[in-house]
Amino acid sequence: MAIRVSVGQFRELHDEDLAFARQIGASGVGINKPNLDSPAWTALLGKQFPASAAPRAPMQRWEAMDLINIRTYVENAGLTLDCIEGVPRNFIEKAVLGLPGRDAQIENFHYTLRSMGRAGIRILGYNWIPDQVWRTTRSGVGRGGAKVTGYDHALAEPVRSGALPPQSEAQMWDNYSYFIRAVLPVAEEAGVTLALHPDDPPVPELDGVARIMRSPEAFARALAIGDSPNHGLNFCMGCFAEMGPTEVYEGLERFGRAGKLVYVHFRNVTGPLPCFAESFVDEGATDVVRCLKILRDVGFDGFLIDDHVPHMVGDTVWGHRGRAYATGYIKGMVRVLEALG
Repeated sequence: MAIRVSVGQFRELHDEDLAFARQIGASGVGINKPNLDSPAWTALLGKQFPASAAPRAPMQRWEAMDLINIRTYVENAGLTLDCIEGVPRNFIEKAVLGLPGRDAQIENFHYTLRSMGRAGIRILGYNWIPDQVWRTTRSGVGRGGAKVTGYDHALAEPVRSGALPPQSEAQMWDNYSYFIRAVLPVAEEAGVTLALHPDDPPVPELDGVARIMRSPEAFARALAIGDSPNHGLNFCMGCFAEMGPTEVYEGLERFGRAGKLVYVHFRNVTGPLPCFAESFVDEGATDVVRCLKILRDVGFDGFLIDDHVPHMVGDTVWGHRGRAYATGYIKGMVRVLEALG
């Protein structure tokens, strides 16, 4: 098997993070929506912003040299920078919602894609989630008292904050078509592959805004609109399991045979909507061994990331213990399937 195991959800990077990734046997890392304006990233990149200087506007795009420095930092630790998972919200929010200023954001997105290409970073995950991931509890109790997040649609559905302009499903598809048709030619030119993540939770609407990436048919439609060898899926097993009891297996088979699996969030949940909770990788509703066999059979040669994990006793905010457990479990399964042939 050519499947690699990576570790992700890094909002920042430190020497200890990379050492930990090596110690648990990951071959690479993914970084998640890095805010290169933050103190941690400016320190890593060696940038100086004196207190006496005038306030800077938030960064709207990434520079190639910053990305080169991040990539070499990871590689000097003996790892690969497998992907960047998403851009900061202010890079893309007007494009997602079809608001004035979206063309400027798309131009900046072009610049970011070219910067990634010049830096040799070949995968950019992205989503079309209008207002972030929703959870109705962050203090759920999992196996042995582990802390897990959960979602109950009956609690979330009535919420109307008015924070975003209402958007119908047709409007969200129009916004998506406009964006993906504008950016894919530049992604192809830059040698960068875009990997689309599902809505989480995959429900029709939240807070007055339609959520369109919520079913296998929606992904087929998105990939038809954005038809390119540089466009595929960040296949989140948790989100597909939230859609229904068989969608994760059928989706891996369908999009794997089509060559559209860029990488996989290899995680588990307790069951499909209307209610679910995060779980340890070995105990949720999804048969993860079956999933790995499907990936082998369709010839998947990308990488797996643990993504969300329960917080174990004595864990950190990032979840070092939960991620060590998940990554070790995934690596063990991959090794067994390799041995069995």
